[in-house]
Amino acid sequence: MTAVHPSKIVCVGRNYPAHAAELGNEVPERPLLFLKPPSALVGNGDSIIIPSVSARVDHEAEIGVVIERRVRQATPDDAAAAIGLYLCLNDVTARDLQRTDGQWTRAKGFDTFCPVSDPVRPAIDWRELEVVCRVNGQERQRGRAADMHFAIPELIAYISTIMTLEPGDLVATGTPAGVGPLAAGDTVEVEIPGVGLLTNPVEAERGT
Repeated sequence: MTAVHPSKIVCVGRNYPAHAAELGNEVPERPLLFLKPPSALVGNGDSIIIPSVSARVDHEAEIGVVIERRVRQATPDDAAAAIGLYLCLNDVTARDLQRTDGQWTRAKGFDTFCPVSDPVRPAIDWRELEVVCRVNGQERQRGRAADMHFAIPELIAYISTIMTLEPGDLVATGTPAGVGPLAAGDTVEVEIPGVGLLTNPVEAERGT
C-alpha cells in the first residue's frame, strides 16, 4: 500500500544529460513529459512484478514531488511554493517495449511499475537532494537535483501550463545515468538522504 493517492503521475524523461546520453538521446529543448497511471503505484516492501511480455525491465530511481496546492499557469516561484512533500520513486520501465511501441504508455504503465516511499517534508533545500539506486546492495545510480537539466520548480511551472496540478498529484523529475535491468529475486533500493529509503523485491509474473 502507498500513502499517496494522486489523480495523475506526471513524469519527465531525459532530465539528466548523462542519462540521455547513455540511451543515445539528445537532451530535449523543453521538458519531455509522459504519464504513469495511479494503478502502477505500490509502496515500500511491495513487489515489482516483471511482466511475461517483457524481456528487459529497468530500474529508474527518481526524486518524486507531491503537489500541495492547486497549480495552473504558475511561475517557477509559484511552483516552488506549491511543492509540499518529496518521496523516493522508481520509474520502472519495460525497456524493450519502450523501444518497440513508439510511445511509452505500455512500457511505463504496468501494475507495480511505480514504487514510492512515504512522502516527507525534508529539512534541506531541494537543490541539495540526491537520489541513489542500489540493486542487491550494489550502487547503480547516483544523481543530484542540481544536475538536472530543468530544475524542479521549472518542471512544475511548465507542467502547469499544460494541465492543472491538483493537491496530491505526483511529479517524477527524471532519472540519472546508470539505469539497468532487474531480474526476479533482486532487491532494488531507491534512497534520497533526508527523505527516505524505498526497498522493493522483484518477482516474475506468475502464470494464470
